Amino acid sequence: MIVYEDDDIYIEIESSEIPWLKIFTKEPYRELGDLPKSLRVRLWDVYDIIEFEMKNYYNPKKINMASFANMLPRVHIHVMARFENDSYFPNSMWGEKLREAKLDLPDENEFYEKVREALKDV
Repeated sequence: MIVYEDDDIYIEIESSEIPWLKIFTKEPYRELGDLPKSLRVRLWDVYDIIEFEMKNYYNPKKINMASFANMLPRVHIHVMARFENDSYFPNSMWGEKLREAKLDLPDENEFYEKVREALKDV
């Protein structure tokens, strides 16, 4: 599901037990260095806003950021709120599952609305 979209960028939800968003450029650039500089700067501005909103809304132990693009060879950035009691912590979300977890988190729709509101002027 897309939670935000404009002419250059869109943000998708990754289905997971943790809050996890993925930032994509609309143009399918292969590498970060392939983006025009203005779009690279904007991409990081969007990342900063999502990280800020995620930290303040969910109060996680850590925010993880990843951009492998091996399976999907195009620029995209994963932004994940991590909690000590999530199923994988301290491993990556692609690592070995360590436990079954049921996180008690605030309403995700309110978080998405905060992100959309914060991105209006970027």
